[in-house]
Amino acid sequence: MRLTIIGSVALDSVETPFGKKDDALGGSATYSAISASFFSPVNLISVVGNDFPKRYVTMYEKRNIDTTGLEKKDGKTFRWKARYEGDMSHAETLSTHLNVFDGFRPVIPPNVKSTDNLLLANIDPELQGWIFRKAKPQGLVACDTMNLWITHKRKELLKLLKQVDLFLLNDAEARQLSGEENLLEAGKWISGKGAKMVVIKKGEHGALFFKDGLHSVVPAYLLRKISDPTGAGDTFAGGMTGYLSQQRKITNSILKKSLMYGSILASFTVEKFSAEGLLKATKADVNRRYKKLERLVKV
Repeated sequence: MRLTIIGSVALDSVETPFGKKDDALGGSATYSAISASFFSPVNLISVVGNDFPKRYVTMYEKRNIDTTGLEKKDGKTFRWKARYEGDMSHAETLSTHLNVFDGFRPVIPPNVKSTDNLLLANIDPELQGWIFRKAKPQGLVACDTMNLWITHKRKELLKLLKQVDLFLLNDAEARQLSGEENLLEAGKWISGKGAKMVVIKKGEHGALFFKDGLHSVVPAYLLRKISDPTGAGDTFAGGMTGYLSQQRKITNSILKKSLMYGSILASFTVEKFSAEGLLKATKADVNRRYKKLERLVKV
């Protein structure tokens, strides 16, 4: 089954204690699509400006990521500038320029089928809801979010929760959305709003998966060095939904494996700047890390 991913494609300028990159490939759809492409063919739907390097479009296509839905408009590509300090669990946003992404309303191309699985990557929930109504998805629908939307688009986000199968957010966002400090209570509250499955991502501490209560706890793949955390959550979402799209039947075992693969792929992202770590990784590299993590968690 194909996975359709709708989100942002951006050029990021990021500084961490380990270096700095300007105008590097970024965006929620970028990380999600590259991660998912390890398992499933992907339809990428987003928008870029006429300044977007052609080599990135070529890269997408070489990875079985269909760019028919990647619209090109006159103007500049979405740009984000940020800095990480300390434990690098939080980015300080220095500037955000939506540019051509401002007011974006995608045209759903004919190659996207209603039976495809759908990942609504981290974008405005009002736009996510609009896309949901246009695409009329019949497959698995996953949705990612962030603190900005919880603060400014809470009503739209809660409305969307009633329609999605899988909802992903990090621990701080789960507390913010639910008003609960305890993550078990936060997961219960969010599940009660309609999402059939909820993933609370905890960075280096792994992830909690809720399905009829707390279902699984999956650790992160630990690293000695993290260069750039940007896109880790998007990578996790793409890896998880990409793996699920590869399966004929989704069982509890398959769900747990998808969480582990999401964690593994995120580990490649944070090792390098931008998507460099993901792009250098091979399927064999991914499977080696999976087997190592599997050995560590096996009782």
